Amino acid sequence: MRMLGLTSILLAAGMAFATPASAQEPVANSATPVANSAAPAATATPAVADPTLDASGQPRTKAAPGIGQPTADAITLQEQVTPNGREAHRFHNYILLPLITAISIFVLLLLVWVIFRYRRAANPTPSRTAHNTTIEIIWTLVPVLILVAIAVPSISLLAAQFKPAPKDAITLKAIGNQWFWSYEYPDNGGIQLTANMLKEQSQVPAGTRYRTDADGPRLLATDQRVVLPVGVPIRLITTAQDVIHSWAVPAFWIKLDAVPGKLNETSFTIDKPGLYFGQCSELCGARHAYMPIAVEAVSPAEFAQWVKSKGGTMPAEVAAAAAATATQNAAAPAAETNAAAEPAATNETAPAANAAAGNMTGK
Repeated sequence: MRMLGLTSILLAAGMAFATPASAQEPVANSATPVANSAAPAATATPAVADPTLDASGQPRTKAAPGIGQPTADAITLQEQVTPNGREAHRFHNYILLPLITAISIFVLLLLVWVIFRYRRAANPTPSRTAHNTTIEIIWTLVPVLILVAIAVPSISLLAAQFKPAPKDAITLKAIGNQWFWSYEYPDNGGIQLTANMLKEQSQVPAGTRYRTDADGPRLLATDQRVVLPVGVPIRLITTAQDVIHSWAVPAFWIKLDAVPGKLNETSFTIDKPGLYFGQCSELCGARHAYMPIAVEAVSPAEFAQWVKSKGGTMPAEVAAAAAATATQNAAAPAAETNAAAEPAATNETAPAANAAAGNMTGK
């Protein structure tokens, strides 16, 4: 009877402890849907505004006369905003132009002297001299020295223009079409743009966007601008869908042919924010003159915001996400190992607990 009474007491105690646990399960399950319903609101990301547009959707950066575009009655090159462009500008202004000027003046003076010195009235009996070794050595050696003087900076500039872009460069792929340009940003989530020339107000129906002076000069303004960061290396890749085109922006000192079935590549770095214009520089068909290029150079922070507004990503963010994923994957086996070890520990302690319970029952 004492054994039966002790057993009854233990069974009653077990039922008393089991009842609260079963009563709490519905509460925990009912709380789960609340947490799940709140999750989408927490993870929703607000839309990122395009920093290149104002509240009305118009471009913030306006075309500035004389910067990044042709200037009426000008005879000099456009202001250069890339390191290669400035080097080429110096090469033109301080080496080529002085040499051209000096040679032209020398040849002009030599012609004038020959005309007056050896005219019929001053030289009735022409000289029969056929060779002059000294003069022949001079007019052979001097041009060679001039060419060597030009070749040294010219070759270094050519090598700089086709120097491969570094790993942290932003890639811009320009694709020529008859007759417009399309663009891709492979490093930023595959953003795609199509740029067409903006027509004049008299050429479009009422209510259609047309070119204004803020958009840029006539025949150079586009409805979509290429956006690139300042101070960051740019890898330019060109190709074409139909015929040969040429992507040219004078302020960048860039002119790269776009050939169907082929990828041409060069690199440059923009130093100054602003709006810069160019156009196709390869005769490509009837509307060759209507393939303008408009590039808006912004700060790296604005460029990152612009990329997000287009649904793209920055390479650094992608690398950080990949590193975080790799870390999680590396930590997962350790967590699984710990989880597998816990049941083993529980099973090891179970016999001891059962043995203790048997002793208590035996008593």
